[in-house]
Amino acid sequence: MAGHIQDRWFKTETNSDGKTVRIKSDRHGSGLRYRARYIGPDGTEKSKSFPDGQKRLAEKWLSGIEADMARGQYIDPRAGRLTVRQHAERWLASLTMDPSTFVSTETRIRLHALPHLGSRSLDSLRPIHIREWLRKLEDGGLAPAYQRVIFANLNAMLAAAVDDRLISHNPCRSSSVKAPKPEPRRIKPWRPERVLAVRSALPGRYRATVDLAGGCGMRQGEVLGLAVDDVDLKAMRCTARLSALRKSTGAATGEPSTVRHGSVMAAGGYCAMCASSARATLPGNGMVRVLPPFGKARTPAARQSSEKRTREAVNRAFEGGPDSDDGPTAAQGV
Repeated sequence: MAGHIQDRWFKTETNSDGKTVRIKSDRHGSGLRYRARYIGPDGTEKSKSFPDGQKRLAEKWLSGIEADMARGQYIDPRAGRLTVRQHAERWLASLTMDPSTFVSTETRIRLHALPHLGSRSLDSLRPIHIREWLRKLEDGGLAPAYQRVIFANLNAMLAAAVDDRLISHNPCRSSSVKAPKPEPRRIKPWRPERVLAVRSALPGRYRATVDLAGGCGMRQGEVLGLAVDDVDLKAMRCTARLSALRKSTGAATGEPSTVRHGSVMAAGGYCAMCASSARATLPGNGMVRVLPPFGKARTPAARQSSEKRTREAVNRAFEGGPDSDDGPTAAQGV
């Protein structure tokens, strides 16, 4: 057996004849009688108490501890006393992922999981608590797809608790707990007229974002992280090498999940619109530079060289094109 059972109601003493006798202790008749004691893998003593009449149960529990140690499945009964909030802090601090994904994960756990489950100890979590939490998410009006992502984050956090031997099972994986299902919906893209109308309503310095997102299919972070050297107007291509990321300490740039290439031109008059937008945002026109707004700044010489090459490329590729951007009318009239 991994330890022994202590009977706290009796103690042994040696009488005057040199014999060992069992006599009542000062605690006789009060409190829990049996204490199962053992030495854990970390070298410290651990125990659990049982009431009078449950010595057999104490022995069974101690035998189970010994079997778990032999199989390498032992879990310290005290480990699960960590609250969900405490485990969340340790889990988040151990994650290795890109900054934007980390911020999103931390935000979802902090705003949607901890307010409902944070004060509970890990070993007290049951499937009923997860089901009740999911109901609160649904009643809170969150989109089913977003509920599903939040659930996935909590599931991953509790799976880590199982791997770390803090709890023996993950209540999110119980058969009675169902992950939220996203509502099937058909994506309806904007019609060209609407895209052009939105573009024409934007200040000139921001119209290039519509060209890149609508014409090249770039994501928001890729649009904001685009640098001058990433645009090849002669070949009509741009490459999303960096993506603007949001970090808890501020904004930064980093590599996107995949390096994607997109065509600068869409068709016909839209090409002229892209050229006009590009010229309007280049230095020397009183507008902002087409440079990543965050991350490492290039030296002035390198920046001027890059901007000069881009201006020359614009002039070569779109020589004779419109010098001003009048919105949809100018584009459609090419």
